[in-house]
Amino acid sequence: MQVPNEDEAPVESEVETPHIETTEEAIQFITSIEPSELQKCLFSDSLVTVSEGGRDLGEFSLTVDFASRGPQPCLLLRAVSRGTIDGTPCGTRVTAYISAAMETLEEDLHEYVQLPDHKMERRCHMVQRDDRMMVDRITTAGEEVTRQSDSYCLSAVRGLLSEGSSMLLMRVMALRRAVPETLTLPSLHQGPQLRQTTFRSLGVKHLAVGPETLEVFGVERAVEAPGEVPALWRCFFLADGHLASREQVGSPVTMRLLQLPPQLEKDAENDKPSFGTTPLVWEEDMEMHSIFLDRKEELMADHASYLQQHPELRHLLADFLQFLLIRKPDNVVHFAKEYFLPFGSQCSPETKT
Repeated sequence: MQVPNEDEAPVESEVETPHIETTEEAIQFITSIEPSELQKCLFSDSLVTVSEGGRDLGEFSLTVDFASRGPQPCLLLRAVSRGTIDGTPCGTRVTAYISAAMETLEEDLHEYVQLPDHKMERRCHMVQRDDRMMVDRITTAGEEVTRQSDSYCLSAVRGLLSEGSSMLLMRVMALRRAVPETLTLPSLHQGPQLRQTTFRSLGVKHLAVGPETLEVFGVERAVEAPGEVPALWRCFFLADGHLASREQVGSPVTMRLLQLPPQLEKDAENDKPSFGTTPLVWEEDMEMHSIFLDRKEELMADHASYLQQHPELRHLLADFLQFLLIRKPDNVVHFAKEYFLPFGSQCSPETKT
């Protein structure tokens, strides 16, 4: 992705909150989610993206783990979709920290389409600060880069959903195998304007998973704004909450589960929850990745300062490399030892001790 000029300030705006219906049933559903239900959401899904003709085009994975963001315990959701459609590579990555109250604490979304002559890319980073949701967007179309920053008052939009929290909420619905009749919440989706997201049950049907035909429960998610055609996603889940099928209405591809996952163990009422060791994927942890970048810049500045204070080092290494390439010795280590041996005799008595 092309980095915008540092002098180019992003477009900042205070988004006026339109009237988006938040049903009481939706708020009651979210507040009724127990920690034990979230415990059952800690697993991974792995699906294959296929065309209408059944050809493999890519893959989709969704993982939920326990994590912490600073001192606050939360859930970490990671979703990755990548593949090739009509010969064009494309993909989406979502990394979201979500509280037990289904609030998005922080989320990073990255979408791209690699066209033959240029790349289309969209990045969206949102983070909750006090009673506001701060959102930074960067859109890249070839050489053109657009940046925009917006903020939303959370007290004015109860139950605000992000892409990550929507996925987690659907997993809870799948485990309950029930969706309230009127579950409508405001959401952020592809742009600064708030959308209305509505969930509804698709009931039970039978779906082929590998050699077996299993009963699955369906949930539909509709995202719409006034005057626009709603975007619809239909997902079907196994009894243990694993995703069996996912499709966007109008898209030529479908995500399907080809192999039945291992059956989850049933939780006994008196069993204590066990927490396994979560692999550390620091590249996808926004806080650790930020620490890594800060430390990298610190070391690079320190090294550059040292080289500036000792210009003789560059000359010394350049002379050695030139002499090495002229002689082309078979034993480079022995050659280096013989080359630098005279410099050892020039050391002061203090350095020899």
